[in-house]
Amino acid sequence: MNRRPLLAGNWKMHTTVMEACQLAAEIGKCSAGLADRDVLLAPPYTVLSEVAHVLQGSEVLIASQNVCWEEKGAFTGEISPTMVTSAGGSAAIIGHSERRQIFHEDEEIINKRVHGALTFGLMAIFCIGETLEEREADKTFELLESQIRAGLAGVTAEAMKKVVVAYEPVWAIGTGKTATKEQAQEVHAFIRKLLAEMFEKDIAESVRILYGGSVKPDNVDELMAQPDIDGALVGGAALDAESFCRIINFT
Repeated sequence: MNRRPLLAGNWKMHTTVMEACQLAAEIGKCSAGLADRDVLLAPPYTVLSEVAHVLQGSEVLIASQNVCWEEKGAFTGEISPTMVTSAGGSAAIIGHSERRQIFHEDEEIINKRVHGALTFGLMAIFCIGETLEEREADKTFELLESQIRAGLAGVTAEAMKKVVVAYEPVWAIGTGKTATKEQAQEVHAFIRKLLAEMFEKDIAESVRILYGGSVKPDNVDELMAQPDIDGALVGGAALDAESFCRIINFT
């Protein structure tokens, strides 16, 4: 199946209002006319609406870096799906390794966030990944299966049309280490096979699976050439317009 590539930039806790607007404008310019792929930016909450405003009329998608499962209420520090959409967003990153590890979000809360995003029509970019210790203990596939089954529990086959899976080996995020193209492809193929078991083959074939973990201009082409890698979730390199523009213009 011909899956449409998705190149996503996660800005994490970076960019002031002025920096975000400038970066968004440059990325909007260099992604204009790319009809065969999707480009997405996940700026901090404080600049969601400004970035959406700068990119109005462009094809660039906007995501929040997390999302609550409730529409409103006493959830200090959270952002609701309707807040995301009203600010111009259409997607949310959920279960990023930094949320899991630093902020101790467990599978139950991540699953609630996935359902919250989908209930309110957001695309859910559902992140999974193993640590270096888990990989060295040969627990990669066991761990990923557990994360996927728990995180997508109760999600219907129909709702999976709005889910993107992002595989980010924790040991490769911001470390400069990247999984080899063979390691990444092996894991992506495993994820697709598991999705086929959980849902059905057609659903698994249509779900986009992104690779994240030190994706850079000099390795994006070989990663994107792999049959089960459908895009990238980019951190550091997404904060530099020239680097990210090279990534979204992969060949």
